[in-house]
Amino acid sequence: MVRAVPLPPPQPHRLNLINQHTGETFSGFYRDDNGPIPRVMEELSVFLRDFHSGEKIDFDVNVLDFLTNVMEAVGQSKATILSAYRTPETNALLSKTHFGVAENSQHLYGRALDVHFGDKLADAMKAARAMQRGGVGWYPHSSFIHMDSGPVRNWDLDHKELGTLLVGNRKVRFDKRGHMLVSKSERAGGKLPTVLRPGGQPTVSERLSRLRQLARAEYVARQH
Repeated sequence: MVRAVPLPPPQPHRLNLINQHTGETFSGFYRDDNGPIPRVMEELSVFLRDFHSGEKIDFDVNVLDFLTNVMEAVGQSKATILSAYRTPETNALLSKTHFGVAENSQHLYGRALDVHFGDKLADAMKAARAMQRGGVGWYPHSSFIHMDSGPVRNWDLDHKELGTLLVGNRKVRFDKRGHMLVSKSERAGGKLPTVLRPGGQPTVSERLSRLRQLARAEYVARQH
């Protein structure tokens, strides 16, 4: 008689993190065979709090799983957290002084992390995008990647004054103020997706909002 071999139970997930701004560290398992460990998730909500205000939020375990899987994929044992939860007040302040801060950022909901991986940063970015599990922003000039558990989408800020939106297989360039750089031939030929065609000069938050709309539409389409 042939018997099916049962699959091994899911292994617990471990993270080894340091918070760049507070100097605090976290090292331990946050998930076991029964799922997220409530006591540890509470510890992580404190560790990943808005360091400007001290306020915290229940963090989405999916983005922690995303981070863990990326670290495993590139053989990275630890990571540095640059930004996690943000209150609306903190996010609004950053949007005025930092390029690429979205008005409705996933950071507001405890679903996003800005992470530094040392010399494996580029490998981590590629691994994260290959997993198709959420948003991945590439900031090589600032030495970090953004990861979130929202809709699947990618963007680059690969120069201090220029960036790239990755829409399918197409790259759309924009300047540091979020203004799209569109050639005359592209304007005449209507080659840009409707949701990204400029109508005046879009703000940074408007640009990223349009990208989220497009990514969400693509995600929904893939489910049917």
